[in-house]
Amino acid sequence: MTAGPGMATPGPQAVAAPGPATQLVVIDMQNVFGQDGSPWQAPRFGQIVDPVRRLVQAYAPNVVFTRFISAAQPVGAWVPYYQDWPFALQPADHPMWQLVPELAGLATQVRGSDGHGGLVDATTFSKWGEALAGLLAPGDSLVLAGVSTDCCVISTALAAADAGVAVQVVAEACTGVDDESHRAALHVMGLYGPIIKVVSLAAALAAAPGPGTLAGGSAA
Repeated sequence: MTAGPGMATPGPQAVAAPGPATQLVVIDMQNVFGQDGSPWQAPRFGQIVDPVRRLVQAYAPNVVFTRFISAAQPVGAWVPYYQDWPFALQPADHPMWQLVPELAGLATQVRGSDGHGGLVDATTFSKWGEALAGLLAPGDSLVLAGVSTDCCVISTALAAADAGVAVQVVAEACTGVDDESHRAALHVMGLYGPIIKVVSLAAALAAAPGPGTLAGGSAA
C-alpha cells in the first residue's frame, strides 16, 4: 500500500542510545601505602580494604585500578621530591608498587583500562588523563575510592571535575595520612558540588548497576 495524504511513511526504527554509565576507579591500593613500616603507610589503610572490595564487586566490570609509580628520571619539582623520598625510586615491577594481595585477584577480573584488567599507572598524584578519559562516554561519571584522600584521590577528583566529569567520592572507602587530613580533604571536595559529591558507602552500593558477580562473595 502506498502512503496517501496524511499518512506517514514508516521510517527506520530508532535505536535507543545507552544511558550514562558509572566507572569505579580504585586509586593506588598498593603495598607501599598499606604495609606496616612503609614510610608512606596510610594508618587506616586496612580499614578500607573491605569497603573497596565491596565496591569492586558491585560495580564490576566497570572498574579500573590505578597505581602511583616513580618516574625513571624525575624532572622539575619531582627531583627534590624524590630527594626527600629516595626509597621510592624503584621500577614499576618492584613489590612496593604492586596492589595489595587482598585486591590483586579482583583487579584481574574487571574490565580495567584495556578490557582485560589492565592497570592505569601514573607518575603523578592525579590519575586523570587519557587512559581514564578514554573509558568514559559523554555523560558517564566516576566513583572514586582508595588512597590517599588528601593526595591522589583529591588530585584525581579535581582534575576530572575540571574536565566536566561528575565525580562521587566514597568517604568510607578512602583514607588519608591521618584522620584530620582525611576529613579536611572530604570537606574541600564537597565544596565543588554538585560536580563532586562525597557519598557514603551505603549510597554508593545502592547506586551500583547490579549485584556483584566476581569471585570472592557478594557485594551486599
